[in-house]
Amino acid sequence: MKTTFTFDKLPLKFYKRDVLTVARELLGTTLIRKKDNLTFAGIIVETEAYDGKTDQAAHSFNGMTKRNETMFKGGGYLYVYFTYGNHYCCNVVTGNPGGGCAVLIRAVEPINEIETMTINRYSKSTISDKELLNLTNGPGKLCKAFSIDLKDNSAELSDDQIFILNSKNNKLENISTSKRIGISKSVDLPWRFFITDNKFVSRK
Repeated sequence: MKTTFTFDKLPLKFYKRDVLTVARELLGTTLIRKKDNLTFAGIIVETEAYDGKTDQAAHSFNGMTKRNETMFKGGGYLYVYFTYGNHYCCNVVTGNPGGGCAVLIRAVEPINEIETMTINRYSKSTISDKELLNLTNGPGKLCKAFSIDLKDNSAELSDDQIFILNSKNNKLENISTSKRIGISKSVDLPWRFFITDNKFVSRK
């Protein structure tokens, strides 16, 4: 079943704020990726904040490089990087130009083009309930399902290929926080945010 989307895009001013605020308020919004006449969509259920000014885990902590230059463009861009030699991760750049801040989208709840996402991830169209829960519950998984790669790095979220809809419907009390996952620096910062009890969150 195809979903009809009636929400507006998040305005650029949404992204030009503090990274922790954006990381929390992205929860419940809808990530959209249009490709080959398909519209992939998923509700953002888990994020992590990275601030290059103070956060040693941020790619931007030691300054600008060819890899991380998108993080310094200011709010409203998609920062995509390749990691561990086998998957991509997508991030929403926040704040002012030069800030080096971004929000990693860790997990989404898939809501449209799920069969195509399944083929992208598993190379098959029929999957078990467990495989469905694992379809987009991690940053590399969701990028593979949504067909997001380095060609999408620096995409403007105000354009029509990759953007986020203002479909937020979660309440503040439904948001949980924790330490971030899979990092070795600045490990104690409670900068991971997720919708409490959502079954597509990568880790409880």
